Amino acid sequence: METIATSKGQVVIPSKVRQQLGIKDGTYLQIDVNLATKQIILTPVTREYIRSMRGKYKGRGLMKALMAEKKREREL
Repeated sequence: METIATSKGQVVIPSKVRQQLGIKDGTYLQIDVNLATKQIILTPVTREYIRSMRGKYKGRGLMKALMAEKKREREL
């Protein structure tokens, strides 16, 4: 599938893909960039994604970093 970026850098994710991945209005997307392959990787942050991450980073102090990031997002 292909899509076109607008002058503001916005792209439309086709409805079929949104349905397959459970992306709804207000779903957060994690954006990763692979500079070696010049790829943009979007990962929907859904309840299923969060459940799959449980325990993966246990004891690494990521909760404080996540809370600080959320605070920065709210201030924008």
